[in-house]
Amino acid sequence: MKLLFISLGCDKNLVDSEVMLAMLAQKGYTLTDDEDEAEIVVVNTCCFINDAKEESINTLLEMAERKKSGQVKALVAAGCLAQRYQKEIQEEIEEVDAVIGTAAIDRITETVEGVLAGRAANQILPLDGELTGNRKRLVTTGGHYAYLKIAEGCDKHCTYCIIPKVRGHYRSVPMEQLVEEAGKLAQEGVKELILVAQETTLYGKDLYGEKKLPELLRRLCAIPQLYWIRILYCYPEEITEELIQVIKEEKKICHYLDMPIQHASDRILKRMGRRTDSGEIRQMISRLREEIPDICLRTTFITGFPGETEEDFEALLDFTEEMEFDRLGVFPYSQEEDTPAAEMEGQAEEEVKEERRNAVMELQQEIAYGMAEEMKGRELYAIIEGKVAEEEAYVARTYKDAPNVDGYLFINTDRTLMSGDFVKVRITGAYEYDLIGEICDEFTE
Repeated sequence: MKLLFISLGCDKNLVDSEVMLAMLAQKGYTLTDDEDEAEIVVVNTCCFINDAKEESINTLLEMAERKKSGQVKALVAAGCLAQRYQKEIQEEIEEVDAVIGTAAIDRITETVEGVLAGRAANQILPLDGELTGNRKRLVTTGGHYAYLKIAEGCDKHCTYCIIPKVRGHYRSVPMEQLVEEAGKLAQEGVKELILVAQETTLYGKDLYGEKKLPELLRRLCAIPQLYWIRILYCYPEEITEELIQVIKEEKKICHYLDMPIQHASDRILKRMGRRTDSGEIRQMISRLREEIPDICLRTTFITGFPGETEEDFEALLDFTEEMEFDRLGVFPYSQEEDTPAAEMEGQAEEEVKEERRNAVMELQQEIAYGMAEEMKGRELYAIIEGKVAEEEAYVARTYKDAPNVDGYLFINTDRTLMSGDFVKVRITGAYEYDLIGEICDEFTE
């Protein structure tokens, strides 16, 4: 039977999807990306913010219509929305045959087979089980890069965040299993490995009694086939001097750090339940740039958090202008039920949240363009992502660009290149967030 698998949400969710896809393919299901062919549909959902919930619900409703028509024989909801709203999903969308929580992805095949046999059962397991890595995956990112999920869950309990309730407490994957999984991915053609978790910097603390991300990185760097290793989701308070030195010393580690900060007003940071104040954040950014001058720093902010005043927002704007982040994402605050922030006084109007978001992004656009202009004339490596249709040009990424969240580099050349190729490029121009370059034979930097 033909199976359509729809993966929504973050890259951590995508890893779960790839594990489930491999299990289903191994059982003989034929995978398709054509909705008109699908007889079985699995939707791996997200519920991190309202927009993600709406996308997940709308996707389930769309697939439910196909179920009503008789085309789809089995419809399964998996992932975070399924974990959080299992009863509501099946009460409101009767066409959903089974619900699989975030801790039950290993039961995907028996669930699908159960639905087809008329004996469907929900699979919602406790969120405190031990993690295992090195599971077979069907990589969906094109083969030249892949995500390595090194931990699950979170213990930070920021007041706006629902993740601990849908993913459980922080659990690390044993290091040996991660190294073995990374080795297999590299043998299958992966050249860029991207480390993800709700928080990568705390890796190993639960298993080994101390933070082990630096050791894990050194072991991953020893895998010959890997060219780049990129680190996402580093909380500023957990970045150690040892980690900074490993990033500085190991040539395979991209000088790129994703460090979610969320705000710059100490009052709002405290209300958010964050563990750092603006002074500590400034010190960490200064230290990173001092030790690794070409480091690319990415962060995220939330605008319109409950109680955010004009003064708080001005502090955020001033901080944005002062810090000059290479990459920045801004999200209007999403009021999530069952979180402390949802009950706080001072809930902002949606219009205010959006206006403040737009103001930060307009400022960041100016900063980003100025930094892109400064890249002109620089020579660096880039990884090819694909060809521009009907043009002698390719889309690529530099070390400053994580897939799907950052910019691109456009290369004009009549050479024949393949996705995953590394090329030496000289930057010749810039757009607001993207770069233009040409291949250079002699690499002088």
